Amino acid sequence: MKVALVGAGLIGQSIAHLLSETGDFEVVAFDRDEHALAQLDAQGIATRRVDSADTPALRHALGGFDALVNALPYYLAIGVASAAKAAGVHYFDLTEDVRATHAIRAIADGSHTAFMPQCGLAPGFIGIVAHDLAGRLDNLREVKMRVGALPQFPTNALKYNLTWSIDGLINEYCQPCEAVREGRTQWVQPLEGVEHFSLDGIEYEAFNTSGGLGTLCETLAGRVETLDYKSVRYPGHRDLMKFLLEDLRMSTDRDGLKAMLKRAVPSTAQDVVLIFVTVTGMRGGGSDQLIQHVFTRKIFAKDVCGMPMSAIQITTAGAVCAELDLFREGILPQSGFVRQEQVPLDAFLANRFGKLYEGANALETTRRLAVA
Repeated sequence: MKVALVGAGLIGQSIAHLLSETGDFEVVAFDRDEHALAQLDAQGIATRRVDSADTPALRHALGGFDALVNALPYYLAIGVASAAKAAGVHYFDLTEDVRATHAIRAIADGSHTAFMPQCGLAPGFIGIVAHDLAGRLDNLREVKMRVGALPQFPTNALKYNLTWSIDGLINEYCQPCEAVREGRTQWVQPLEGVEHFSLDGIEYEAFNTSGGLGTLCETLAGRVETLDYKSVRYPGHRDLMKFLLEDLRMSTDRDGLKAMLKRAVPSTAQDVVLIFVTVTGMRGGGSDQLIQHVFTRKIFAKDVCGMPMSAIQITTAGAVCAELDLFREGILPQSGFVRQEQVPLDAFLANRFGKLYEGANALETTRRLAVA
């Protein structure tokens, strides 16, 4: 399969290495940043200088390719998807933006090629897990999805380091969030709904952020009483971000906020990705038992394909590569809009890229609870 990888940043470079390593994918990286392309050139990965914001130029460059993987910021997704549609190539991306996903769904309508957005960690893998666990129960009560990309060694007041796209991070913290409450889909505010929990003796907080549910609200409509997604951080992070975004009104100055975070918050490759999903409900067959399924993972930074990768690189790049691989094998729908929930969890975890999610700390349990 010949793949155009659009975006040669940190995640894009990880995707390029993973796909190229297999020998089953011919990868060409597109970007306008000559320095980023030079890094891939030096490692034997083909590149092409293309301005991805120029939709006609991108469409022209896609001639002869089978699929496009978009590793650019969310605000470029619609233009890139439009170029893919015009060029007749399959489309995959990592966007967490709700509006961009709705627009891509419209682009996919009636298409003979596949359009699969949200192929990262959250949205992405987290939705695959939640949908699989929900499918094991007949009467759903509650689906809770929690994900954190965290430094292993927090040292600053925010107890946070930059591990992925700043634009994506700010967007998650500023946009309204979908949720299901009392069986009805509604919008809730970002940074609200704070809760605290501990895992492996470490204290965490979680709060609403945008985009992580993907299309699950629609998929589980009428089946679940409560459904929500929250980002996990160390205690105290949310209060400081709320002060910045609301009290200092930085949510209205995203460029200023981005510059501030880049200047003041260091990046790190020593990170950990925490995944925590619980699904509660009743099982059929006349049982009066309330069942809870729990799925957790902790994935740490490590060397992959002979190069060091952070945990967020591993989980984000690994997810989109696994889904592209499953698509290549014919396991996923081959045309139209493809939801993350259409990915079988067992097939994902058995995939050569999905196996990157086999963290040092993994747990999948079922608990029987007393009926309330």
